[in-house]
Amino acid sequence: MNAALLTLKVREALLILPQSHPALQDVLFDFAEPGKIDSEAFMQKNFRFNVALSRFAYLTGRSLATFKRDFAKLFCLSPSRWLVQRRLQEAHYLLTEQGKIPFGVYLEVGVEDLSHFFFAFKKAYGLAPSRLAVTP
Repeated sequence: MNAALLTLKVREALLILPQSHPALQDVLFDFAEPGKIDSEAFMQKNFRFNVALSRFAYLTGRSLATFKRDFAKLFCLSPSRWLVQRRLQEAHYLLTEQGKIPFGVYLEVGVEDLSHFFFAFKKAYGLAPSRLAVTP
């Protein structure tokens, strides 16, 4: 069978199969990478968990190198920097809008070390979290 005829028959099959078996359309025409989930939605939902980047990579169906590369394309930041920024943003919100105290907030947003939290927060916002907290 020559190549032109083979190409024609493959195209014909691709047109007929979805019409006769609609369930095959998702299988034949889903070009998403298998096993990977939406990194952005996953990270926005799970940034509070203090786990290693390798674990985040595994949970999104990627190797660590692929996770870092995909992440940089998506957020224009390294995963580590993004996590620090996002956690600090959430802490700022909890302190100013929810009236929570800094000593409870740092663990809630996934920061393991209180002194690191105070240092990073002050560097990002110019004030210690204890000065920013809303007092009732």
